[in-house]
Amino acid sequence: MGACCSCHWGGRFEGFHVDEALEEEREAGEEEIVLRGHAGSLIRLQGSSKFMSMFTQQGKKGVNQDAMTVWENFSGDKEMFFCAVFDGHGPSGHKVARYIRDLLPAKISSLYKHSSIDGKNAVLDIENGNDDGSSDNPESKNPLFLSWKARLAKSFQEMDDELEADSSIESYCSGTTSVCVLKKGEHLIIANLGDSRAVICTRDEDNHLVSEQLTVDLKPNLPSEAERVRKCKGRVLAMDQEPNVYRIWMPDEDCPGLAMSRAFGDFCLKDFGLISIPQVTYRKLTERDEFVVLATDGIWDALSNNEVVKIVASARRRSLAAKLLVEKAIRAWKYRFPRAKIDDCAAICLFFNRPRPALTKNFSETAQLSLNNSEVEAHSYAGSERTDDALDTVLNCTINGSSDSAENGSGHSNRPRKRRPSRNLDYVAE
Repeated sequence: MGACCSCHWGGRFEGFHVDEALEEEREAGEEEIVLRGHAGSLIRLQGSSKFMSMFTQQGKKGVNQDAMTVWENFSGDKEMFFCAVFDGHGPSGHKVARYIRDLLPAKISSLYKHSSIDGKNAVLDIENGNDDGSSDNPESKNPLFLSWKARLAKSFQEMDDELEADSSIESYCSGTTSVCVLKKGEHLIIANLGDSRAVICTRDEDNHLVSEQLTVDLKPNLPSEAERVRKCKGRVLAMDQEPNVYRIWMPDEDCPGLAMSRAFGDFCLKDFGLISIPQVTYRKLTERDEFVVLATDGIWDALSNNEVVKIVASARRRSLAAKLLVEKAIRAWKYRFPRAKIDDCAAICLFFNRPRPALTKNFSETAQLSLNNSEVEAHSYAGSERTDDALDTVLNCTINGSSDSAENGSGHSNRPRKRRPSRNLDYVAE
């Protein structure tokens, strides 16, 4: 029998928490577990259903720090799905990722049901927006999407504040990325925090399957992200050993060397430009759109967007799509980075249309998209030079426990730290 969970119903919203021991039991087992969440939502942490497939596999760096969740009938709406993957980093990254996974969806669901717009009671329903489809930028004309954007930003910020206040989880030098999608009918909302990624499979004018990236990898090398960090006195630097990898460092200490510019947790950097505000975007789905893939960087470091789309489309059954993708990514890792430790991999495939006999609809497409073991491997992975892929997310978590810099009037905000370490955290991520 699979793992169970203990449910804690909070005063402001309904969440759940999976005990760490039972989490390991769940990962070891194959039995699917369906939990009941806020407003009757059906929650999956692994497995598949009619419209989705999800799978994760531990890499070679230690405990699996990736987490994922799918909520069907989200907030009691039978047409709504919520999917999210989380990529933890730092000494307690796996705990942070699971903490956010367990509580963030319920917080968003509660806001969906009970929030108001400009003081008026309303259920957030993007289908009632005044987007007439005449603009290539629906965000600029859809007030209810803008409200969704504000609600998601609020949910992420409140979740980050609650994480900081929870003394049971070390999040001063640990954190997690997140990429989430909300789907209702033909509407898709994406909220991205960090360098996990969402890619959609659609069809071009010739009816060929192509990939489109829905998110931007939010890393310190982006000019706008680097500018924000530097304005907050944080440092954005690349090391001599990896000149193409820019990291965030504290003003006066060579730590932690975080390779992303937005994340939950990592409170040692929250005064220095790291933020937990997601980048929220919108896409109106058409009949050309087939599925969306959410995955942690363990997938994207090894495979291109087009390769990911081809692999998922070639799966004989939807239920096997995510597992097939992870297996192909791990195989590609061995070719592309033969000397590197394979990263954790997690993927969710959300399909937009009802199942048909094959994901590829006719013989010509099946022949075109069918992948044997050598197709992905045909690329010259073995000869690839090591770039920013396959490198550590956090370079150094050795933090000076003293608060001298704050007390000496360095110009940084005096944000209260409930868990500032009293000793050094001797940790270097591998």
